[in-house]
Amino acid sequence: MEKITEKITGFSSNGVHIGPDTTTTTTTTTMKSKKNLTRFDYEKSAFEGWRLSLCKAGTTFTRYFPDKKFEGNAKKSLAAAEKTLAELKALLDGSKRVDGKLSPAIIRKGEKLLADAV
Repeated sequence: MEKITEKITGFSSNGVHIGPDTTTTTTTTTMKSKKNLTRFDYEKSAFEGWRLSLCKAGTTFTRYFPDKKFEGNAKKSLAAAEKTLAELKALLDGSKRVDGKLSPAIIRKGEKLLADAV
C-alpha cells in the first residue's frame, strides 16, 4: 500500500471549496506483477487485468485474465490467474520432451487448459 500526498485546489467531489493550502492524503493499493503474471492497468484503453505468460522448452503460453470478467475485482482475477499458472506448471513440469521440445499433445493440453480458464 502506498500513500500519496498531494496539494490540490479547486472543489472536492462533494462541492466543497479546497483552498491553496489544503493537503489531502489518499491511500491506494498497488498490485505488483509477479513471476509469469503481469498486471496491466491501462486507463485510456479501459483494460485492467492480469496476463499469464509462461515459456517452457521453446513454447510460450499466454492468457489474459481481465478484471471485468471477475466483477471488476483485481484480486479475483489474480486468484484465477495463479490457479491456472499452478495447473499449467504442473502439466509442463511433469511432461516428457521430444528433442528438447514439448510434444504436440502437451502443447494442446496446455492450450486447452488456458482456454478453459476463464
